Amino acid sequence: MHDSVRDNETAEQPEPSDEAAASSGLLDDIGRLGRGVRKLFGAQLTLLAAELGLARSAVSWLLAAGLGATVAGVGLGLTLLGLIGLLLAKWFDSWIWAFVVLAVLEVAALLGAILLFRRCMHWMSLPGTRQEWRAIMSDTLRRAEQDIEAGKDAGKGEV
Repeated sequence: MHDSVRDNETAEQPEPSDEAAASSGLLDDIGRLGRGVRKLFGAQLTLLAAELGLARSAVSWLLAAGLGATVAGVGLGLTLLGLIGLLLAKWFDSWIWAFVVLAVLEVAALLGAILLFRRCMHWMSLPGTRQEWRAIMSDTLRRAEQDIEAGKDAGKGEV
């Protein structure tokens, strides 16, 4: 008796039509596609977040390393100046003359750096350099305009 009741229940349930089965399969496929895309882009977003975190950390470490290098460079420079001053004091047998000579050496180095800077600025202002700079800029502008035109032409061909 129990089996006959089961047979009657299954007989009463309508069989799903081919349309409903196709629709259900399509919805399942779309659902799987959506989950796959979400999983793919979720992984990409996770990777991007990790890379941005690493880059942010790297920038902080770069700034710290730059500050450390600056402090060490200044310290090294002061130490070398102190050693040169000590050697000059031993040589002249006078601290005053050592400091005077050291100051003259520092002024000479400063003037040399200023003259080098001015010479480089002069080289940048020469007509050849200005023409080269102008050529580079116009070439870059021409390429950009060609890329824009190529993009417009490609857009027209697709329509």
